[in-house]
Amino acid sequence: MTLSSDPVRFDHVRLLALTTAREVAATGIDVLIVRDLLGRVTLLLDDREQAPDEESLRAWGESLAQALGPYASGQQITLGSTLYQADALFDSSRVLNEITYVPTAGQGSIRWLENTVVGEDWTRVREVPELSIGRVPRVTLYGFKGGVGRSTATAVLARHLADSGKRVLVVDLDLESPGSGPLLLTTEDTPQFGLVDQLVESALGNADGLDLVAPASHYTPTRGELWVAPARGQGTPGVPYSYVEKLNRIYTDSPTGDGTDFADRLAEAITACELAMTEAVGAPEVVLLDSRAGIHDIAAVAISRLCDVALLFGADNAHTWAGYGDLFTAWRDAGQAPAVRERLHMVASMVPDTPQRPKGSYLEEFRDRSWSCFSVLYDNELPDGSDSLPTEAFNPSPEDDSAPHSPIPVLFSLDLVGLDSIGTPDWPSRGYIQTAYDEFLKTTTRLIFPEGSR
Repeated sequence: MTLSSDPVRFDHVRLLALTTAREVAATGIDVLIVRDLLGRVTLLLDDREQAPDEESLRAWGESLAQALGPYASGQQITLGSTLYQADALFDSSRVLNEITYVPTAGQGSIRWLENTVVGEDWTRVREVPELSIGRVPRVTLYGFKGGVGRSTATAVLARHLADSGKRVLVVDLDLESPGSGPLLLTTEDTPQFGLVDQLVESALGNADGLDLVAPASHYTPTRGELWVAPARGQGTPGVPYSYVEKLNRIYTDSPTGDGTDFADRLAEAITACELAMTEAVGAPEVVLLDSRAGIHDIAAVAISRLCDVALLFGADNAHTWAGYGDLFTAWRDAGQAPAVRERLHMVASMVPDTPQRPKGSYLEEFRDRSWSCFSVLYDNELPDGSDSLPTEAFNPSPEDDSAPHSPIPVLFSLDLVGLDSIGTPDWPSRGYIQTAYDEFLKTTTRLIFPEGSR
């Protein structure tokens, strides 16, 4: 790739680095492209079996430095043999294959190692195991933008599932702006500690004995159980509850040196909440994770590593499709599309139903834009020499009602604007709520508990 005299920007770096990496790989040497926290690139060459000559090393380094400008590191080309623990880099679980490059006989591989402060967990997708007896299904409710009714939907879905006889646990993961916790718990019935306390204390191995869950107090289910793990606890009487100070520390890696990162500790925190409910009334039969909005580490872990079903909320506007488009493209570029796409389900929030814009036409337009956005996750490329996709390809049509892009509607109601959920404790049972969420509740219940799966 060649550029004009314009400055090199971050978006140029990947293709420019790949140009030199391909030259190296053509000689049979495996290449690991390492990008640091500022975006600067080093090509780490695996010379354990084949060593390049000095002239080639110099030429590759000069080429990379000239191409990348400020995005070239101080050591553009580095040999693995010169590093103290090269294996820790070459064999890291964080390394991803370069999906645009398939080596032929005699060529080396090209892989990437991204070093980032946040967002890395978006590209570390956990395969979802088949549901089995004793394993609790987890559902993440997420919105790229705030204000799309995610927390309200979490509360409504939780009540619906509990009334159907399920033991339900809601975990409020929106730590910066707690949502479902206050919708389901009164202040006086909130447990002493919240999820933020578990994350802070567990980093020091000090999380035993925390009071993390409580039964919902704004509502008592008619049949099942509804328990809540809030983001914020009630605290200890007479002791200031330093929520902001705790929040500022939860993303720090554990100082114990046990190799656990924030994603591991968040998973452990949710498990701790499940165990706390199990000790109180029995194991939950479903866990709802009310994730925070945006491209954030909590959302990344909740969708990529913790859930069986991910409900993605959005309105039909440019913000929704631009945001999800960036996210889906990141999954595709990291080679993670097959692992994540079938757990995703789009929720069309605040769907109008007026003579000017009937529900049917709105949802049809929403579906078409959703399909365009999701299509980057689908199998679109034809095999060499073929004029059709293989039968195992995942490429649902725009009209496929069971596909990830097919919108699950939540209808808009003016009664929802400015709803005082605390002052109106019976709000989920009101007629306008039942109308707005009817199809959402039926569809999501089938997704969580498909017939014959449990």
